[in-house]
Amino acid sequence: MTVLAFLIPFVLLGAIVVFIAFSGGPSRAREAYLTGGGAFFKVAMLVVYIGAGLAVPALILSGRGEAVGGTGPLRTAELSQKTQQGKALFRQQCSSCHTLAAINARGVTGPNLDDIGEVTSARVRAAIENGGTGQQRMPAGLLRGEEADAVADYVSKVASR
Repeated sequence: MTVLAFLIPFVLLGAIVVFIAFSGGPSRAREAYLTGGGAFFKVAMLVVYIGAGLAVPALILSGRGEAVGGTGPLRTAELSQKTQQGKALFRQQCSSCHTLAAINARGVTGPNLDDIGEVTSARVRAAIENGGTGQQRMPAGLLRGEEADAVADYVSKVASR
């Protein structure tokens, strides 16, 4: 779909070039455009405007992904209550630092959780308890107990997918 969105401007530019060529040059094309140009021009422009008016929104809507704000394989309806809680907590506490494609998080200081290798619930839980990898950037114990378990469960299910 992205390729189509990229190609539309070039197709429209090609149609303009063809119009100019078949009109007899730039001056005649300008005259045809300003005076209404006859039935062919009116129909052709109507088709171009309607086509672009329908094609562009259709391409945008079709490229939205699985859900608003989510590109991962798990939709909210498919998540358990614990995993939904983990998703909400991750958005609140972690998304400003970490990148995670499943919720369209684009953090700037923490690691990209989609690119750190195997992500298990135990690994995430250890990072939450110990403060990341020990580099003093993530505070230890940011979440505790069931909240930490919920975030670890959520991240292990959606990271790198």
